[in-house]
Amino acid sequence: MKHTAGMTTAARLGRWLGGVWRGWLRAERRVHRWLMAQGLPAGGAAVLIWGGKLATLGVLLYVAFWVALILVALVVAARMAEQTPGGDDDFDLQFPASLDELRQTPGYDPNLYNDTSHVMYSEED
Repeated sequence: MKHTAGMTTAARLGRWLGGVWRGWLRAERRVHRWLMAQGLPAGGAAVLIWGGKLATLGVLLYVAFWVALILVALVVAARMAEQTPGGDDDFDLQFPASLDELRQTPGYDPNLYNDTSHVMYSEED
């Protein structure tokens, strides 16, 4: 039996993220000192650093917006493809299926259909 408890994955992740955060802060302080060494006042350096942070945040939000929009479009396309009719046997034709039904439609002209057995058919058209 172990006498010491091992470190959990969550604790390792937390320590790693803490190290990354501390490294980021050290780099930020280094940039701040470099800007002040170049002759920029401390307030101006802070404003410049915050401007960089906001610009980075804006770019990330822009990219996230387009990724989300593409994902929504893919989901909508998948839903539309899912709802297309398969091969239903109950399919009703949208046009008359027989010559008798065709003759009953409004505006029927036997000359257009070469219906020679109809009384109104004429070969002169």
